[in-house]
Amino acid sequence: MFHIDFASRTPIYEQLYNNILQLISLNVLKPDEKLPPVRILAVDLGINPNTVSKVYKMLEQNGYIYTGIGRGSFIAPVSNKDNAEKQLALEEFEKSVKKSYGVGITKEELIKIINSL
Repeated sequence: MFHIDFASRTPIYEQLYNNILQLISLNVLKPDEKLPPVRILAVDLGINPNTVSKVYKMLEQNGYIYTGIGRGSFIAPVSNKDNAEKQLALEEFEKSVKKSYGVGITKEELIKIINSL
């Protein structure tokens, strides 16, 4: 279900965070569905448990999951599906803008494209 690309330049925690957001936005992970425990997911993915814990904390702070003490972490209510899709779109847009700057496209050119849309 979750995938980490160890050859990617994107940090592992960011890959996992985005992966979970994508699964929420696609409704693969449904509201109130339990996420795997930190240690089990870390072992399954071959990553440090602290990394998984960091991702779960970030997701909880942003309202995508909630934690029940002694029960685990769960997907937050449906209203966050739209937020997850929006967050993914903004992250993709940011990457595209950075890439555009990298190849010499100016801010004015980007603004012109945005305004035309």
